[in-house]
Amino acid sequence: MSFSLAIVGRPNVGKSTLFNRLVGKKLALVDDQPGVTRDLREGEARLGDLRFTVIDTAGLEDATDDSLQGRMRRLTERAVDMADICLFMIDARAGVTPTDMIFAEILRKKSAHVILAANKGEGSAADAGVIEAYSLGLGEPIRLSAEHGEGLNDLYSQLMPLADEFEKHAVETSPEVDIDLDEDDEHTDDVPMPTSSKPLQIAVVGRPNAGKSTLINKIIGEDRLLTGPEAGITRDAISLRTEWQETPIRIFDTAGMRKKAKVQDKVEKLSVSDGLRAVKFAEVVVVLLDAAIPFEQQDLRIADLAEREGRAVVVAVNKWDIEDSKQEKLRDLKESFTRLLPQLRGAPLITVSAKTGRGLDRLHDAIMRAYEVWNRRITTAQLNRWLTGMLEQHPPPAPQGKRIKLRYMTQAKTRPPGFVVMCSHPDKMPESYSRYLVNGLREDFDMPGTPIRLMMRGQNDKNPYKGKKKAPPSKLRKHIKGRRD
Repeated sequence: MSFSLAIVGRPNVGKSTLFNRLVGKKLALVDDQPGVTRDLREGEARLGDLRFTVIDTAGLEDATDDSLQGRMRRLTERAVDMADICLFMIDARAGVTPTDMIFAEILRKKSAHVILAANKGEGSAADAGVIEAYSLGLGEPIRLSAEHGEGLNDLYSQLMPLADEFEKHAVETSPEVDIDLDEDDEHTDDVPMPTSSKPLQIAVVGRPNAGKSTLINKIIGEDRLLTGPEAGITRDAISLRTEWQETPIRIFDTAGMRKKAKVQDKVEKLSVSDGLRAVKFAEVVVVLLDAAIPFEQQDLRIADLAEREGRAVVVAVNKWDIEDSKQEKLRDLKESFTRLLPQLRGAPLITVSAKTGRGLDRLHDAIMRAYEVWNRRITTAQLNRWLTGMLEQHPPPAPQGKRIKLRYMTQAKTRPPGFVVMCSHPDKMPESYSRYLVNGLREDFDMPGTPIRLMMRGQNDKNPYKGKKKAPPSKLRKHIKGRRD
């Protein structure tokens, strides 16, 4: 998905009809009466060769109080803030209303990219409304009919140049991951260092009220982010560029992530999805825990998500300044970490105080160390010597009497490190033996905590008769008898 498009406008202008047409399914309820859509709905849209995320919103109404309409309007404005492009729809048959004029003014201030569409534009009855749409000051309107699929070519031509722009921006800002390695390149010390043009990307994630915004304020040295004792203040995944101990970084502050069952508020759902997107844009993920209630179920899920995404992980325990029995608590934390997150075995566990700034030097060193390990390169010769030792120490099993032979090993990728083992019967290799090899790689090559990908690959069998059916004994006897005659 290269960009996101929010469809906004007054109630009953055809937003959900266009949403359904773009996603190719009847996901949103459609009816003649206004106000059917109340929540935000996201879908994967297709328009020609464009693939993007489309957001259906509630109808904009002139209400700013805490009534249902007021809450729906705030939710829609939130979607406008989040989306890359806004498609502002008016009803061409009804013409431009005073409410349309108010919302056009709001969109001009809030969104950098606004496309104006005059829906229900089929037939001559819509001509006056399409001409009137120019008065909104949002450029030339697209004449659409969401119900009949007319005008989508014009929408495509407006989206195409913007899509290229957003795709280029995504390539520039997204981290390089799963980098393929050349087998001939045996250099091990070529870790790319962060620069001002390509800073180290760090995401700080955790549950609400763990102190993420306070920590980032302390790192950048100013109160840039809103903080307070209330949980759930941060809603956007905000990125800030700065230098931290002479290291150029781009740090993401994310919304607190609660258990899925507890997330009822639609704004919170958007905030969590924004935080998950920040994890994908990061190179190092700092999982921030609260010292009073560490390693709750949601903390484990967040850390596991970062590992599955293949990001370097650092675990930081905040609010350490108010902890009384520090040594005993630290021992319990390390024991819980080893037991509950075996997939991140050896990842750094740092105690910090975001309020006082204690432990930030150690956090910086741990992040740089995790980044270096994430980029680690091991030569093929070293790997094969190591593999021979591991096989002698613990040979692979023989499922169904067939011995699995591990012939050769090489590193195929970095960021995170990925290894390929050429072997016989790769489909029969048990998970426990793969885990034994991964843990051995961690310990022997000093790669604690980083995600390690290990792939078993079979080699082509050279037996030309493999898979061919044997001749029945009767046919074989006739063949031999014929040869004798």
